Amino acid sequence: MKKKIIWAVVAVVAVLAIGFWLFGGSSDAQRVNIVTAPVTRGNVSESITATGAIEPVTEVEVGAQVTGIIDRIYVDYNSEVKKGELIAEIDKVTLMSDLNSSQANYNGSKASYEYQEKLYNRNKTLHDKQLISDQEYDQSLYNYQNAKAQFEQSSANLAKAQRNLSYATIYSPIDGVVINKAVEEGQTVTSGFNTPTLFNIAADLTQMRVIADVDEADIGGIEEGQRATFTVDAYPDETFEGTVVQVRLGESSSSTTSSSVVTYEVVINAPNPDLRLKPRLTANVTIYKQEKQNVIVVPSRALRFTPTPEIGATQINDVNAPQKVWTKEGTVYTAHAVTAGLSGNGVTEVTGVSEGLEVVTEATSMVRQNSMMMGGGGGPGGGPGGGPGGPM
Repeated sequence: MKKKIIWAVVAVVAVLAIGFWLFGGSSDAQRVNIVTAPVTRGNVSESITATGAIEPVTEVEVGAQVTGIIDRIYVDYNSEVKKGELIAEIDKVTLMSDLNSSQANYNGSKASYEYQEKLYNRNKTLHDKQLISDQEYDQSLYNYQNAKAQFEQSSANLAKAQRNLSYATIYSPIDGVVINKAVEEGQTVTSGFNTPTLFNIAADLTQMRVIADVDEADIGGIEEGQRATFTVDAYPDETFEGTVVQVRLGESSSSTTSSSVVTYEVVINAPNPDLRLKPRLTANVTIYKQEKQNVIVVPSRALRFTPTPEIGATQINDVNAPQKVWTKEGTVYTAHAVTAGLSGNGVTEVTGVSEGLEVVTEATSMVRQNSMMMGGGGGPGGGPGGGPGGPM
């Protein structure tokens, strides 16, 4: 009886040892993980992303046409102004002096012109009657033409001085809101080749736009009327809606030659009824080239999956089709021919299969490694004989 028990124990130990050697020893144990997903109905879109800045639809830079000291400023940031409203004045002392000088020159040249005109007309009558010489007539004609030219020049200088004086009084060119004030009272502005900017006035902050810089690789297919969404850091949890209203043909002014990247400006309208969108905010934009709603879709990975015997497939029922998806029953894999459509967001529109069908998307091979314990050491200390270290 004891011998039978001993032999039974030996048999169990042998079976466990063989199993340990096969599955838990130094050899690798391989397991295949099959991932499936159902065919569903949903939305699919093809889109591109870009960054841009929020700007008013209409923004006017108000500058100074003359050089002088800012005498008075009547507006500040966020001031609402009307078209023709006085917003600033430049000191007029120098401009008034120029005007008075031009007026005096004008008066003198006018008097000289009128005198030479009368003298010329008189001499012309005498010359016609041959009462004066040709030389006297030619001299009077010269004096008259010269006086006329000086009078016309002084008249132009006077008009210029008058216009410059009018430039010292600065009015708002549009109805809007002051979004930038670049000068203060007492500051000197110099008008040269570039007109100095004094104020930026936005016409209507309830209608904003996004100027997005789209990479040249993505600009193809961008058209007016396409839907766009964007987010701003000021409201990270909110998505704003817009529409592409213009695709500018010239490359963006923010393109940098050093990076060899060409971008194009795409204008997206951005309604702003609650005035939360502020000028110059950075926008992260998504433009949808194509969109389809409520169509049959599968994960795009399912169209790239192909079963092999290495993943445990005992039978593969294939079909002759360029595009297909696979289903699995046990170790049998069956192909289903489909026609793929629009792809985006990790899914692809398909026809040829029904909603609810479970398709295989991927197969992952997982390898487990274990160290088989050899006879002898195994206890703490590593001593031979299986007990604590040290001689038996």
